[in-house]
Amino acid sequence: MPVQYRLFAATLLACCLASAAAQLPDAPPAPTTMAPHPDGSRWWLSGQANVIFQGRLPFHSAYEGSNSFRNSAEYKTSMIGTLYSGIRLNHSAGHNTDLILDVESAGGRGLSQALGIAGFTNLDVVRNPNLGSAPYLARYQIHQTIGLSSETAAQQPGPFALADRVPVRRIELRAGKMTLPDFFDINSVGSDSHLQFLNWTIDNNGAWDYAADTRGYTLGGIAEYDDRNWSIRYGLFAMPVVANGIALDWAFSRAHAHNGEFELRHSWIQKQKGVTRILFFANRAHMGTYREANDAFLSGADATPDITRHAHFSALKYGFGYNTEQSFSSDLRAFARFGWDEGAHESYAYTEVDQTFSGGMDYAGTRWHRPIDKVAIAFVSNAIKSDHQEYLKLGGMGFLLGDGRLNYGRETIVESYYTLHAWRGLFYSVDVQRINNPGYNRDRGPAWVGSVRAHVDF
Repeated sequence: MPVQYRLFAATLLACCLASAAAQLPDAPPAPTTMAPHPDGSRWWLSGQANVIFQGRLPFHSAYEGSNSFRNSAEYKTSMIGTLYSGIRLNHSAGHNTDLILDVESAGGRGLSQALGIAGFTNLDVVRNPNLGSAPYLARYQIHQTIGLSSETAAQQPGPFALADRVPVRRIELRAGKMTLPDFFDINSVGSDSHLQFLNWTIDNNGAWDYAADTRGYTLGGIAEYDDRNWSIRYGLFAMPVVANGIALDWAFSRAHAHNGEFELRHSWIQKQKGVTRILFFANRAHMGTYREANDAFLSGADATPDITRHAHFSALKYGFGYNTEQSFSSDLRAFARFGWDEGAHESYAYTEVDQTFSGGMDYAGTRWHRPIDKVAIAFVSNAIKSDHQEYLKLGGMGFLLGDGRLNYGRETIVESYYTLHAWRGLFYSVDVQRINNPGYNRDRGPAWVGSVRAHVDF
């Protein structure tokens, strides 16, 4: 059994044994922000800052290309800060309107300029560091709740929904600038790069090529229906003009992204929480196909394989995802994801993955008198389709990958972290990742990446 699976199995056994043991009584909850948010307020003002220091050890590499993950020792630092603001226009639980405006700054760089690994090691890294760290408008939205029942339920107010009570049956509408992982493919164990895992394909479904500019944002709208135990949501969004581009294509007739998700809140264990989500997406954009690029090179029409020379307007890329999470006790939670896309068209907006499956767990530190601390482990295995493999093997370049040639193997990553709650909204984390076959290349790796993270919520 490979070392990463032995490590995962051992951690799973340890967590299950610890959870089964007698636990100490719960301590009063400690504050997790620098300043508390007032109850019942019509205003929301908060912020966060996240600094990640990452380093890489040298590893085996038979060769390198222009988009390779470099095999020399290296360290980089990323920094991201966000100011969240919002206002409720009324106090009605049944028909509430929120106006949301967030300002963000992202700086620093990723290892190897965030190239060479499909499951890159730091979700906070902007894939084009030349954009700089000047503040920008990250989100601006109108959020409208339309109640369909008189019965209400408690809701934890936050920067994307300010009401503390909502109708049990309701419609929610959003329009504006947003990032799709705020509302789709959410997972309470594996979606937060600021307090949880750092890897792109553990925090998100790697095969979900979700609409986004280089920074991860797009414009569009979402319509959602919520019932007591289930929800369904659909969104239409703008696609970038070119792969991994900062500019969005406003001609929705030729470029747009459909996203839909069904969510069932059901637990397989009594008195514990469980959620299952099924996602689909369909993107139309000016995309190329790997087979056309391969054939043009092999026939001599192109000097090098270049998928951008074979792009077509309104090309269709589609796929689906499965996402589940389950609590086993007040301290132990687990999650799993599976994703697939058709893989014939180029990876365009997120990362170069055509199929993925992942799983992991976290365990709270109640037994050692630190209930907000978390220790966790997860693995992910990513793959690409045969035409995508051939394209990289012939020397083609994607917007993330390209070693010049390829001895294909699945890219498999194991990540583990410990997050320490230091005081109020201050958290520190240590994180280790092992990347087997970086960029799907058996001739390179394994690579080890270590991280130290500081996070502040205020």
